[in-house]
Amino acid sequence: MPINITMPALSPTMEEGNLAKWLVKEGDKVSPGDVIAEIETDKATMEVEAVDEGTVAKIVVPAGTEGVKVNALIAILAGEGEDASAAAKGGNGAQAAAPKAEAPKAEVAPAAAAPAPVAAAPAAKPAATNGAAAASEGRTFASPLARRIAKDAGVDIGAVAGTGPHGRVVKADVEAAIAGGGAKAAPAAKAPAAAPAAAPAAKGMSDDQVLKLFEAGSYELVPHDNMRKTIARRLVEAKSTIPHFYLTLDCDIDALLALRAQLNAAAPTVKTEKGEVPAYKLSVNDMVIKAMALALKAVPDANVSWTDQAMVRHKHADVGVAVSIPGGLITPIIRQADIKTLSVISNEMKDLAGRARNRKLKPEEYQGGTTAVSNLGMFGIKDFSAVINPPHATILAVGAGEERAVVKNGEIKIANVMSVTLSTDHRAVDGALGAELLAAFKRYIENPMGMLV
Repeated sequence: MPINITMPALSPTMEEGNLAKWLVKEGDKVSPGDVIAEIETDKATMEVEAVDEGTVAKIVVPAGTEGVKVNALIAILAGEGEDASAAAKGGNGAQAAAPKAEAPKAEVAPAAAAPAPVAAAPAAKPAATNGAAAASEGRTFASPLARRIAKDAGVDIGAVAGTGPHGRVVKADVEAAIAGGGAKAAPAAKAPAAAPAAAPAAKGMSDDQVLKLFEAGSYELVPHDNMRKTIARRLVEAKSTIPHFYLTLDCDIDALLALRAQLNAAAPTVKTEKGEVPAYKLSVNDMVIKAMALALKAVPDANVSWTDQAMVRHKHADVGVAVSIPGGLITPIIRQADIKTLSVISNEMKDLAGRARNRKLKPEEYQGGTTAVSNLGMFGIKDFSAVINPPHATILAVGAGEERAVVKNGEIKIANVMSVTLSTDHRAVDGALGAELLAAFKRYIENPMGMLV
């Protein structure tokens, strides 16, 4: 029987991706675990492995095709002993037509275009108590092999609890459901409670209206890639649905800079291919990450995410860190930063940032988190306000540390001062609570020895 290979959902929010490269060709034999293709999502390039054994009978979607929908047929395998040409015509009853690659529409460069109105995404729901597989917009996330086994066994895939990344249903989950005799009948889908209607977004200028403002030939059109489209959609969603509230204060970082220098000087050396190098090299940003994580632990009511049904209070502080990459930015996450040492945070951050720039992060390494830090101090920016990245309720914008005249004990002295601005989701973190969080952060920054105990 022909085996369908479909576009996988590489993350819970993925709706489409680009089929960047095929690593096999028609006629090649593949086994489970063989890497067969590279898929580009909005944030990363990921390898796709075969889950079945067979011969590549037909490549339905050619390499380089953009905007391939999740679960769309991309290739067909012929099973053992099956004629490849016959399998290529069958496709196991699935629609074998490749998605038509539309010619890219002319789109204005980001600097000139007003963002198109985007419908507000529904707020995240609390985890289901029955352990049902994670889903988005009614879609159950499952591997192609799990779906096929469930279909053959008459198991409702939507009723199977997923144990894979982000609740994805894998082969073992389906086999366990079959062995237990559960999930046989597919229950009628219960209509979700109607969400409050979102206020209509203000309509911006159309592409044609924008282009008419400029003389023909005085510009060029740079089509948006998936990353830029996603960034635009997420930012419009964030500013349209989250009531931002901003708090700013200054931190004296003289003690922090002195401690950082001492810790770096005391770093042991380790042998590498490049010779002996320090085991770690702390940056100011590493210490900011740690201070923010400890502040959230000290003020647990601010370590939350908003949903319409309940407040999600997190047990650990998972700190996302904005990293600039070609064409946009990504926010890899330091998990449980509140219990990690500064050296571990520093080395983990270097690894994540390096792989982020090469678009090699896994979805679980940049999705989720409980807060974020955005640092533009290295560019000389004194202070700024950052946009909250849902499902976070806070984000800390960090400016440059600079020498300023300050008053200490009635005398004017020179000190290294860093301005920080906390953006909060006012639905989850009120002004007084945000001020308490920022004060806790300031205490750790100005008394950095507290981060070591």
